[in-house]
Amino acid sequence: MPSHLTRRSLIRGLSAATVIASLAGTLAACGGSSDAATTTDAAGTVTVGRVSNGAARQTELKVPEVASLHAELPAAVRERGTLDIVVGALPDGFPPLAYIGGDQKTLTGAEPDFGRLVAAVLGLRPQLANATWENMFVGIDSGKADVGFANITDTEERKKKYDFASYRKDNVGFEVLKKSTWNFGGNYENLAGKTVAVDNGTNQEKILLEWQTKLKAEGKTLTVKHYASKNATYLALSGGRIDAYFAANPGVAYHVTQTAKSPNPTRSAGTYSGAGASLQGLIAATTKKDSGLAKPIADAVNHLIENGQYAKWLAAYNLSDEAVAKSQVNPPGLPLSDS
Repeated sequence: MPSHLTRRSLIRGLSAATVIASLAGTLAACGGSSDAATTTDAAGTVTVGRVSNGAARQTELKVPEVASLHAELPAAVRERGTLDIVVGALPDGFPPLAYIGGDQKTLTGAEPDFGRLVAAVLGLRPQLANATWENMFVGIDSGKADVGFANITDTEERKKKYDFASYRKDNVGFEVLKKSTWNFGGNYENLAGKTVAVDNGTNQEKILLEWQTKLKAEGKTLTVKHYASKNATYLALSGGRIDAYFAANPGVAYHVTQTAKSPNPTRSAGTYSGAGASLQGLIAATTKKDSGLAKPIADAVNHLIENGQYAKWLAAYNLSDEAVAKSQVNPPGLPLSDS
């Protein structure tokens, strides 16, 4: 679920013990189905994009264990031999990042696939659980899960409870018809005279309205449109009633793949940091604070970057424009005022 959207508070009426018990059951249930989907891979191999319903190009990657990185893990994790990964994609999922695949049971998408890659480097067997966004954090807090891979934005507020290992840029982006010649170019002034749709209550709406105010002060116009649903927005785009749709970049990347063979294919017209002009927002693996897992996970990500599997994973999901040069432990996050 896009990390820019406002989250509900923890489910009212449930005690923490009830939520933790529920997550434990989810771990057991989802771990089994995820294992069933990955056991066909030979040792040292991870297939990304399996049962992805067209969201990714299925790609087999060689990912042998790195003994020196396995040695960095906390002793309890080494002895257990599993990396317990939780993904907050219930109830409906959010393609291409995390959702139930074409076999109607396997948790697939860019996020769980990346968790599988990290586990392989660390010499661990991935155990994947799907939970609600709220229960995902409860699972990390309780120790039922080691790490969350779920499009979680690194923020200073979250750092009070969690350690992060960054692995992808947190971007918003513009989707236009493929035949359009317009590109954002990283400059809000290129939006002058354009009509752009955006979803209500999102981070990208906040950014777009700020640009609209700036352009108005310069004597220029930017028309902002809101539609009742994504389908209505896409109809407006294909019908030429808007010039662009400003949305979470992974959603743009996914929709581009879905329209590729349609009468009105679309493309990305540029991205922008979800944290604004002064800071590149980052998506990060999220672990319990002081658990000792953030550094080995960051080192595993950097190994994947250096050896090419990282770029192939992003390319499989059409997310190459969100690549980071290096994974960092607890990099600067969204400030407290924006968290």
